Amino acid sequence: MSDHRTFRAAAVRRLATTLAALLLGTGATHAQQVDASRGNPLVTSDASGSVQTTTPTGRIDHDNAFFQGFGSNGRSCDSCHRQAQGWSITPQELRQRFARTSGMDPIFALVDGAVSPLADVSSVEARRSAYAMLLNRGLIRVGRPIPDNAQFRLSAVDDPYGYASAHELSLFRRPLPSTNLIWLTAVMWDARETFTPFNPPMDAGIDVQDLRSSLAQQARNAILGHEQAARAPADAIIDSIVEFELHLVTAQVDDNAAGRLNESDALGGPAILALQRFWIGINDTLGNDPTGDAFDENAMRLFDSWDDPGQFNRDRRGRARAAIARGEKLFNSMRINISGVAGLNDVTGKPVIRGSCSSCHNAPNIGNHSVALPVNIGVADASRRTPDLPLYTLTNLATGKSVQSTDPGLAMITGKWADIGKFKGPILRGLAARAPYFHNGSAATLGDVVDFYDTRFKIHMSAQQKRDLVAFLSAL
Repeated sequence: MSDHRTFRAAAVRRLATTLAALLLGTGATHAQQVDASRGNPLVTSDASGSVQTTTPTGRIDHDNAFFQGFGSNGRSCDSCHRQAQGWSITPQELRQRFARTSGMDPIFALVDGAVSPLADVSSVEARRSAYAMLLNRGLIRVGRPIPDNAQFRLSAVDDPYGYASAHELSLFRRPLPSTNLIWLTAVMWDARETFTPFNPPMDAGIDVQDLRSSLAQQARNAILGHEQAARAPADAIIDSIVEFELHLVTAQVDDNAAGRLNESDALGGPAILALQRFWIGINDTLGNDPTGDAFDENAMRLFDSWDDPGQFNRDRRGRARAAIARGEKLFNSMRINISGVAGLNDVTGKPVIRGSCSSCHNAPNIGNHSVALPVNIGVADASRRTPDLPLYTLTNLATGKSVQSTDPGLAMITGKWADIGKFKGPILRGLAARAPYFHNGSAATLGDVVDFYDTRFKIHMSAQQKRDLVAFLSAL
């Protein structure tokens, strides 16, 4: 290995150590919570079993500013990031809040909770209609203008709510989880809160403050926007929110059929996740791992020990564990002809990439992309539009070509035609607690997620393969 490569590898190892120290803190470690799930307030039930959050202290500090409101509408970070919902929100829980409060819970605010900031909220039934996107899909309305420097113009709008225009498009998106943030490579679906350089040149050293700065800016803007504060709180308050978030680690810990996800040498659950090594670029598909290591498609290795054909002949629990292991193998190695993905096929110059799920979800045992790689897999395409979403026709200023999208994604930040429809891939841990999925909640279940990829890339999975993949994703 050259001296330059040796320096880069050593710098990466230092970063991994720094991140681990930042995450684990001092004193108690996340590992201390691994065997305390029964009766533990950090464990909550979900459709697949139980999801657990760990912290260095073994508790959630509800006195933290994360749970305090600083604006005029009664919201806090906790309004949209709930522990029991994987630190996001779900339509089921939102409907319960609506019923308890007749739609007056702070989450139901015109500024971004309604289908339009002009919606009628004068009665319970009016509020039920106004907040339909929250109640049905768990979506917040993000209002953004077409960028001044955009390579395209808005040539037509089909907004069922009669509000969107070039001055402010209505973009309906899921709140991303406020946990497992230590492994983020981009902040927000469109990366708009990501401070650059997020990954400085290795020769310049590595500054983890880039992540802190990104999260601080996100918290500040959320308070000003979502909470409708007149001014941002003091830096010390913002820093306390960021510190709280950076120490949350969440993952599925129990499966209804398979039992404890860290038994029999399996590596499920948040305590083991908290020790997962990571650096920007680790196991990058396109060869950008700064250590020089080659991409390994076996990005998920949590349930290798359950890959035992003999379990087929055992009890129900053994069969469930075998299904999870099979799903993990499919995730890593099932061949997918990846085509038409802007941000991947065009960047590599390959019309078809023979890959797998781990080609894009390559961060080992975490599941996001280990560098900021926003891609367009077609979730926002007009062909997949449902009547409750606006549809925007965008026209290229240089070529006159038009495209229709329910959400231009990254292009609303960069103004680039090539970025229309691009979004980052989220971290996959703790999935079962936070349905629905994709940025617009278009997949109600993990089965719908698998079906999307099966049809999008013409994989032709069998019913058994789909069940196994869902079993694996549910165990994350």
